[in-house]
Amino acid sequence: MQPHVMKAMHDWRMSWDDQQIAAQEAFTAAFPALAPADKCQCFGPTLRWEKPGEGEGKVCLDEHGRATIEFEHVPRAAVGKAMKETWGAGWFDEGPGGFAEAAPGRYHYDDEQTYAEYEFDVHADGTVTFGISYVKIDDIVTILDALEQALAEHRAV
Repeated sequence: MQPHVMKAMHDWRMSWDDQQIAAQEAFTAAFPALAPADKCQCFGPTLRWEKPGEGEGKVCLDEHGRATIEFEHVPRAAVGKAMKETWGAGWFDEGPGGFAEAAPGRYHYDDEQTYAEYEFDVHADGTVTFGISYVKIDDIVTILDALEQALAEHRAV
């Protein structure tokens, strides 16, 4: 490979690494419980969390710079508040009250333009397991921030 091409590839790689680090910093700024973990099937940086009474899960980046969040057993009221604040209610046919008032069941949406996938399982025990996959980093940071604020209110009760 020509030296100037090798340098350009090196510069790109260093920039990519910096972007991944910055994304992780944004994730943890929005949701401080996240901590570095072993890579998952996304093949990129992975952060995990677990907190009794609040749930557990992960946030990761894939090799294309898209983010995925997979959280389990998060209080329905917190998920409902965060989702309603971020996207409003009714996007997933969960009803006008959003996920906070949704009946138990599976709700999903596939974005054909961006290939993003959204899936929410509302459980009868008052929790939600959800995944938001292949979305922009700023979208994940936005939902993490809203969820952290909603869980802080939940803790205060």
